[in-house]
Amino acid sequence: MPRQRDSQLRHVWSLRGLKRLAGDHDGASAVEFAIIAPVFILMIVGVLAYGIYFGAANSVQQIAADAARTSIAGLSATERNTLVTAFIESNAGSYVFIDPDEVDFAIGDDASDPNQYKVTVTYDASQLPIWGLPVPMPGKLISYTSTIRLGGT
Repeated sequence: MPRQRDSQLRHVWSLRGLKRLAGDHDGASAVEFAIIAPVFILMIVGVLAYGIYFGAANSVQQIAADAARTSIAGLSATERNTLVTAFIESNAGSYVFIDPDEVDFAIGDDASDPNQYKVTVTYDASQLPIWGLPVPMPGKLISYTSTIRLGGT
């Protein structure tokens, strides 16, 4: 019988300890922070990474549009190509997140519509500092095409 009584006393003491522990809120904030902080930090890193990527994509789109507008000044296909090539080569580095050595472009009259001039700018974004982060990202190659109607005639 004494063994059974000892067992019951231990059970009562363990219940009292659990009740006391359940009412104790010391350290609750630290536990909550440990659960929430990694998720929050990952979200912040994701926002920064996508901000950099979208900044580079916007710059590529703007280079294509600006180059297409530059072609309006040319009177012939050769002159338009020369103006656009000079514009891209001299100005690509002034756009946000763009390394001019990683910019490639295709220019010329649109094959499907001779009244359109087409500029396609492709940028290899693999040197941006976002690819090693634990966030799923879009492709490393960013490409935009801009067309503009030829004037005159």
